[in-house]
Amino acid sequence: MPSNKIIDVHAHPIFFGKGSSKPEVDKLVSYSKSLGIDKMVCLGDVLVHGPSPSAKQLTAINEQTRQLLTWYPDFFIGFCYLNPTLGEKRLRAELDRCLNAGFQGIKLEIANNARDPIMKPLMRAAAHYQIPVLQHTWDTLGKPMRRTHSDPRDTCLLAHRFPDTKVIMAHLYGFGMRGVLEAQNLPNLYIDTSSCLPFAGLLEYAVEKLGPERILYGSDIPIRELGQCIGRITGSDIPAAAKTQILYSNANTLFNLA
Repeated sequence: MPSNKIIDVHAHPIFFGKGSSKPEVDKLVSYSKSLGIDKMVCLGDVLVHGPSPSAKQLTAINEQTRQLLTWYPDFFIGFCYLNPTLGEKRLRAELDRCLNAGFQGIKLEIANNARDPIMKPLMRAAAHYQIPVLQHTWDTLGKPMRRTHSDPRDTCLLAHRFPDTKVIMAHLYGFGMRGVLEAQNLPNLYIDTSSCLPFAGLLEYAVEKLGPERILYGSDIPIRELGQCIGRITGSDIPAAAKTQILYSNANTLFNLA
């Protein structure tokens, strides 16, 4: 291992209702720490109520994340799950509530496409509070699902429109080389390494095109297995210093954890 610490920026400890009990959380934390994971970003049980949850459902999801922070405040980092289609008033009310509870970022899923004008209030709020926005992103070019599933072109356009907001484009292994190329020349845009099986040479390609400082380790548990996701980084053909940046240093700086 190039580092004895790892920060996982993409995790769903509670997934379709499973994983919410204290014994289940204890087991996850113990297993994660055994693999070197020092901190883990909780993104919420984002699809349990479908692609466009109500304000009440969002609050319930974020309350589960808050409970994790209460149990393990030094391990979990909370991201507030939001639905931009609910309007600015409800969005800001839930975001303020989450930030007051110690959350450190915003999570967006598939309620709408990242290029939609309704994103403006959310992105301005993120810039004001200086917190990152993690946007679910996948290769959806030419597919009907793109109406609500953001393609890398959409997420990169979002970062371009709001250069004062840090954007994390999720799922390197879901948007591939084309997404890496779209992400060039956007210094406020990061990519995370979550999702899917290993793809030979993809991480090396991302490091070559973007530099290691804009890549963050993520797993997407429990859909993926932690050991395999870490192995994608440790087994890659990049310098040890770059592995340390991806696994730990970049997220440590982004979240101002030092």
